Amino acid sequence: MPVEILVDKWPGKVREITIGATSADGGTRSKTVTVGGAKTLPFLHFELPSTHRPAVALEIKDHRPDDWSPLLLEAWGDVVNDPSSWAKAGEAMGVDLIMLALSLTDADGKPITAAGAVDTVKSILAATGLPLIVFGPGQVDVDNEVLVAVAEATKGERLLLGVCEDKNYRTIVATAMANGHLVNARTPMDVNLSKQLNILISDMGLPLDRIIMDPTTGALGYGIEYGYSVMERLRLAALQGDSMTQLPMLVTPGFETWKTKESKVGEGVPEAWGDWKQRAINWEVVTTMALLQSGADIVVLRHPDTIRQVKAAIEELMAVPA
Repeated sequence: MPVEILVDKWPGKVREITIGATSADGGTRSKTVTVGGAKTLPFLHFELPSTHRPAVALEIKDHRPDDWSPLLLEAWGDVVNDPSSWAKAGEAMGVDLIMLALSLTDADGKPITAAGAVDTVKSILAATGLPLIVFGPGQVDVDNEVLVAVAEATKGERLLLGVCEDKNYRTIVATAMANGHLVNARTPMDVNLSKQLNILISDMGLPLDRIIMDPTTGALGYGIEYGYSVMERLRLAALQGDSMTQLPMLVTPGFETWKTKESKVGEGVPEAWGDWKQRAINWEVVTTMALLQSGADIVVLRHPDTIRQVKAAIEELMAVPA
């Protein structure tokens, strides 16, 4: 007896949002990345074909990151000493986007300056044709200073600027509106807070097709269950027709997983934990795949082996069965 497969039909749809601008649109990128467009839950091809595949971004720093795991530094080699070379290496291995995370200090230990941040961003734009995400160091005053300068210096490139939070969204949204960029709207793991920030940003006049949600998450074993459920609820609300949740989602599993003990520590741990390198990569891969299943449209990763495995998994998941 044949089994009937139940098919959900949703009234809502996730907005399609494009990051980056080619010369035809006033930018210099050789390609753009469009995410979103989902009309059903992830990878359910029997309900509706997926519009756009999830995008994989590589996180790089503006100088050699002394606080990163030696496993990461070893994997990337000398390119970590120069952000433009690092970005080129990421493009060569097939990532879709480059995410530059600015630091509070420069390579000499001096406080970061707006001019220095602009120079770094321009060097990366010259080195790669991929769309660019730029995150500030994470302190409101510094973020506002450097991101405004970066936005003005790259007008028309359609960068994704972050992190845009409730305590600083006005400045970042204003400069994004003035210079043709997008914003990464980050909130703690909470459906209502995500929706509220989207409303506040929209009320300032920034179109919804220039907002990417960043609901944050935890790594495997460190709160991923809660992050997963929040993202799933956001996606369900979007499909049910809630316009303020119908935005693509970005998450940073690379940042989350490489700060866990399982990834950072290679000595003084139980033997049953196994090989350090394989464990750390697995931690990033498993975390990422879970978040893709919960609706992530952009995942920001760190280790090259993770990038290869996740991209291969996405290809397989996006293949429609014959």
